[in-house]
Amino acid sequence: MAQRKRNLAKRVGHRSSAGPVGQGIGAPLHSVETVGEPPTVAHDPSSVWGRRRVLLLNSTYEPLTALPMRRAIVMLLCGKADVVHDDPNGPIIHSAMRTVAVPSVIRLRSYVRVPYRARVPMTRAALMHRDRFRCAYCGSKADTVDHVVPRSRGGEHTWENCVACCSTCNHRKADRLLSELGWALRRAPMPPKGQHWRLLSTVKELDPAWVRYLGEGAA
Repeated sequence: MAQRKRNLAKRVGHRSSAGPVGQGIGAPLHSVETVGEPPTVAHDPSSVWGRRRVLLLNSTYEPLTALPMRRAIVMLLCGKADVVHDDPNGPIIHSAMRTVAVPSVIRLRSYVRVPYRARVPMTRAALMHRDRFRCAYCGSKADTVDHVVPRSRGGEHTWENCVACCSTCNHRKADRLLSELGWALRRAPMPPKGQHWRLLSTVKELDPAWVRYLGEGAA
């Protein structure tokens, strides 16, 4: 028992002698402040840490991905990226030694080669962006995805057979073909092309500052 107490005392003494946390660039980020909101603990999963994204560009200004806020800040502090667009209304990060305003767009200092992939993977987010969040049948605001040729009738889950759709048209169409309803598509569904569509397939809402880097499909 005496030996166990001595070992415990050594461990506690080792921890307490480590000094205060949060010195220099490697210091942990303690809190986040947003305009008009109280400070938020950084590890709170429901905080802005889990929602906020920062657009990462290659050194050639190609869009690469939407980074979590924490990762973007670390890249800036480590000198791997530079700020392209500040966000005056964005969150402010506080650590023990410094304060950093979270930007909306950052750019790598060194070029990263991205493997070429001919076909963009289809996701709900990318499909909604392709169809500009409008129903392919009536043009109203879309809130779901429809298979032009229903899957129950042999339709495939592909760019060419999927369209953004409103709930009303989706329910009216059900598992019928367009020829049976006398309907027509507003435009032929096609797979999008371009590196920026890989990013659009992962995000639902776009920061307005991103649009100039994402091409025509983001408009």
